[in-house]
Amino acid sequence: MKLLKTAAAAAITIALLAGCNDETNIYYPSEPTPAPVTTDVRIGSFNLSFDRNTYAELVTEMKLTKVEQDSLMAQWFDGTISDEDKTVAEKVIQIKNIAAIIQTERPAVLLMAEFNNDGSGEDLEAIQGFRLNYLSVPQNALGATAATEKLLEPIQFGYAESFATNTGLLSDFDLNRDGNVALPDDGWGFGFYHGQYAFGLLSQYPIDTANIRTFQNFKWKDMPGEANPTIINCDDSNNPIPAGMACGDKWYTDDVWAVRPMSSKNHVDAPIIIPTENGDKVVHLLLSHPTPPIYDTVTENNKLLNRAEIKFWDDYTSGEGSYIYDDAGNEGGIADDASFVILGDLNADPESGDGHLDTIKALLNSDKVNQLATNGVYAPTSLGGPECLATGECRAENWDTLYPDMVTSTSGLRIDFVMPSADLNVTDSGVFWPATFEEGRLLMNDERVGNYGGGGKSVSSDHRFVWVDIEL
Repeated sequence: MKLLKTAAAAAITIALLAGCNDETNIYYPSEPTPAPVTTDVRIGSFNLSFDRNTYAELVTEMKLTKVEQDSLMAQWFDGTISDEDKTVAEKVIQIKNIAAIIQTERPAVLLMAEFNNDGSGEDLEAIQGFRLNYLSVPQNALGATAATEKLLEPIQFGYAESFATNTGLLSDFDLNRDGNVALPDDGWGFGFYHGQYAFGLLSQYPIDTANIRTFQNFKWKDMPGEANPTIINCDDSNNPIPAGMACGDKWYTDDVWAVRPMSSKNHVDAPIIIPTENGDKVVHLLLSHPTPPIYDTVTENNKLLNRAEIKFWDDYTSGEGSYIYDDAGNEGGIADDASFVILGDLNADPESGDGHLDTIKALLNSDKVNQLATNGVYAPTSLGGPECLATGECRAENWDTLYPDMVTSTSGLRIDFVMPSADLNVTDSGVFWPATFEEGRLLMNDERVGNYGGGGKSVSSDHRFVWVDIEL
């Protein structure tokens, strides 16, 4: 954590950030400062829960200047705020708390899950607004709603990418068999609009955009061992089989199965270039956010898809990925000698939960990943996770987890991961989850905020920031 030592220092920093950009009132260099030669790199993954009703809504929130944010916060604190402005203010509180968490842990590279975009990933307005109006402004380490301030040092990311997504991309097929073709259930990935639940990347090191590989259009049918899901839940009055179908039937028509994408959002291999004393080091960031293995009715559709989305990375990194092709038509997995980090909310816990446990367990135990960071002394942990389970704030059904210190969400499961390749030297790791006796508790929970007891997405996220330090 880096703190601004005085109020005067904070004022100077804000003044330096203020510039002639009328849209944001904050200066940001058009050309990023070259990344310094380094040996230590912190890489993080964070599901930000920025799942707004529209992409435009998120853009509007991100474009609010510090002056506008401060005005909303002042009204929120003194109780003079209108209901309409209160809704906006509490979205600002969430964004400010997320920014404070990032400023506290200070990653050099960050995967941001559930950061909505325009569907194609070409519009960077929301990400740019987040960088300029929140990350570039000192946030309160104690929480946006704390009565006192402990200002953090702003954090800059010179490079950013947003990626196309299958969420909310209408398929033109009746995927859920209800007789209609409409979002959210008939999108290739669940979403009320194209771009909801997308993900983006921030980096202090150059992103090798020319060599990014995306797998948005890789077909589920082309993965070895995968088959069209069938109806197996045959006598459930709460989940009746659709009219005209029977127990054992294939869920998708042949036409749908022929074109069904495997990735519920996207799978991305984004190389970054890190300058070291021995020259540039390329590290491939393997990014995804698989569908949760729940909400199934008469098939195990989501459970099977989650398994496939996770196994994809195991095959991609293990040498078993000769069947893989990317959106540009290039075939095969990652090179045997390539360094990589698998990042994301994988929606799977290796010991409990609803997914295929063997698949995530196999990835965590792969000889291609650093075992110290997946199952050993550098597996990310927190003190807040065990407390959350003990107090019942986390989902009660998972209170008996074997590793309460490793859970990464209020589900009480370990589902968010940063997995470096075996050749990368891991020196530290963590899950940002302050317990009640630690500083920053209001970044996690404040009963004054929102309509659901002031936890989870109301205050910051129902997921936690997970990070690993590697030494190059």
